[in-house]
Amino acid sequence: MSLPPRHFSAVPLDKAYRLLNHGPTVLVSSAHAGQHNVMAAAWSCPLDFAPPKVTVVIDKATATRTRVEGSGLFALNVPARALAALTVGVGTVSARDVPDKLGRYGVQLFPVPETPVPLVQGCVAWLACRLVPEPHNQQAYDLFIGEVTAAWADERVFSNGRWHFEDAPDELRTLHYVAGGQFYAIGESVRTGN
Repeated sequence: MSLPPRHFSAVPLDKAYRLLNHGPTVLVSSAHAGQHNVMAAAWSCPLDFAPPKVTVVIDKATATRTRVEGSGLFALNVPARALAALTVGVGTVSARDVPDKLGRYGVQLFPVPETPVPLVQGCVAWLACRLVPEPHNQQAYDLFIGEVTAAWADERVFSNGRWHFEDAPDELRTLHYVAGGQFYAIGESVRTGN
């Protein structure tokens, strides 16, 4: 594992929902019993403000699910455009079938003291989460709820509680999956008020 990125800044928890509110694809990182994993998820969203909560769909067949259920922890990492190929790779290949999946796709992880779950380099936002157990939702719908315990963002694109992609290089724009191996990168800002 490497050190946190140079532009890694804490985000107040009352603004953490804004890291996902624009609908990006996420990378779900997990760790349990000495094993790490990362998978892509297109279905995640903010759920609540105080305490901040998120939802994410994690299929029963994934190695990530085993680690999340075992540890009760996960992180949502928001990849930037530069990680498009990595995102597709970790989203289509299971660590159950390819044990060195992270190495194969060049996933670089880094630790932070606030969570035992490693975070993914090259992302522009990170949310450390504690699982809110909802066995029925998890079993019936593969839907997981996490309480956000810490959040960070790349200050080149998120500061003062707001995204500002219009001033950032294209490679820092977030990915939005539309199926069939196709993403869109977030576009220009359109403001209508505060």
